[in-house]
Amino acid sequence: MEPLPNSRTEPDGSAVIRFLSYNIRSMRDDTAALARVIAACDPDLVLLQEAPRFFRWRKKLARLAGASGLVILSGGATAAGPALLCSLRATVERTEDVLLPLTPGRHRRGLATAVVRIGGARLGVLSCHLSLDADERHAQAGLLLDRLAGMGVTHAVAGGDLNERPGGRTFRRLGDGLRDCWTAAPWGSEYTFPAVGPDRRIDAVFVTEGIEVLGCGVPLGLPGVAEDDLRAATDHLPVLTALRLPASGD
Repeated sequence: MEPLPNSRTEPDGSAVIRFLSYNIRSMRDDTAALARVIAACDPDLVLLQEAPRFFRWRKKLARLAGASGLVILSGGATAAGPALLCSLRATVERTEDVLLPLTPGRHRRGLATAVVRIGGARLGVLSCHLSLDADERHAQAGLLLDRLAGMGVTHAVAGGDLNERPGGRTFRRLGDGLRDCWTAAPWGSEYTFPAVGPDRRIDAVFVTEGIEVLGCGVPLGLPGVAEDDLRAATDHLPVLTALRLPASGD
């Protein structure tokens, strides 16, 4: 497997940025394996789903970030599960945790969002975990698109656990307004769930126009990412994406 490009800033201010999207099941599994997987992927930004939400959740998330060589950017319990981690390469402009409308009897859902600068690039970032219910999931996709449109950025990246395969109407709704990175530049493996014997792609990363997708997929075979760790870390496989963003004029 050809390696993804390493993070770097070009002389013109454009930036190659590595993103990791990962459902970590509230860190109920092997957290040492989880940290090893994240660190080996060497991401600039991590879009988490099912981050800890209850007792001492900030301490648990901080411990994971530290063990992975990262820091907390936003989210966790305040976003009902989605969270963002980042490397020190990112300069944070602002963050916002968004709670989506609650349907009685169902889990609360939310979005972890931020605007950051890396090199000369300015971008919006969003992590999501959409509903198991098809109608609610479709509505949440619309709210996600509205949120991205209101962030005041030219370029944005959104990723997470969609709880839906490609071809579903929610997946199509997101694809109408954004580009699916796996479709644009497949790399590594496709299927993300379950971690043992994966047979479906329900986790994805999307970008707005003007971002070059250099590669996207499950990092099976990436040096330092052991298959035993992937199986032990959580019940999903991560999605690693490399993007090239132009320098921002603002």
